Amino acid sequence: MTLPAIFFGIVLPTTYGTAFHFWKGGSLKKLFLYVILALLGFWIGHFVGGLIGWSFAAVGQINAGMGTLGSALFLFVGEWLGRVEIPRK
Repeated sequence: MTLPAIFFGIVLPTTYGTAFHFWKGGSLKKLFLYVILALLGFWIGHFVGGLIGWSFAAVGQINAGMGTLGSALFLFVGEWLGRVEIPRK
C-alpha cells in the first residue's frame, strides 16, 4: 500500500468522524471518540471487504465503499453505546 493511499485512508474517515460530530454535537471528548471510531471502522471495513472479496467504490488501493460502511457502523453503534448512563450509588 502506498503512502498516498494510507493518507487518503486517514483523511476520509477523519472527515466522517468530524461530520458525525457536527451532526450529533457534543464535547471535544466526543469528537476524539468519533474520529477514533471512524478510523477503526474504516480500516476494519476495508480489510474485511478484502477478505470476503467485496469491493465497491474503490479508490486506488483503498476499498472506500466497505470502509465507509464500516465507519458508519462503528459511529452509529458507538454513539448508541455512548448514551448509556451508569447510575451512581
